[in-house]
Amino acid sequence: MVMAAAGASLAMAGSASAQSDKLQEALSATWPGMVEDATVVDWEGTVLQEGSNGYTCLPTPPTMAGRAPMCLDEVWQAWAEAWQNKQPFTAERLGIAYMLQGDEGASNIDPYAKEATDDNQWIEEGPHLMIIAPPELLEGMPTDPDNGGPYVMWQGTDYQHIMVPVGARDASEGE
Repeated sequence: MVMAAAGASLAMAGSASAQSDKLQEALSATWPGMVEDATVVDWEGTVLQEGSNGYTCLPTPPTMAGRAPMCLDEVWQAWAEAWQNKQPFTAERLGIAYMLQGDEGASNIDPYAKEATDDNQWIEEGPHLMIIAPPELLEGMPTDPDNGGPYVMWQGTDYQHIMVPVGARDASEGE
């Protein structure tokens, strides 16, 4: 009986530790001023922290090998749902997302590419912000991720958005 209770206690402690790890990782996607009031949800839908600032932070998706936590405003949350379900999406107002831990990589051209190819302009971005805007506001912006500043990712698709690098990319990229 004592062993069973101890085992259950350890399992609960392990679960609490895993939730704390998810919480901390999710919040690492944003700047310190947002941490206290952001909602944090894991990919199973468990609310790890209630918030009030309109942002929802998530740990790295379980399907990814690297780190890619993110904090999304409600416009980005609608975008993410559309992208996940391959549904149409058009931004009617600005939306902001934080990915200050960077990401594991994505095609700059194909929203659903799973890996680098010779022609999909794969980019592993360092810390960055993402801005979604009505399509007409993106006209004339650069699409080259190596231009030294912000660029449009996935131009011409329903999921196009502005990538705003704010830190260095991984030095091993392209090696």
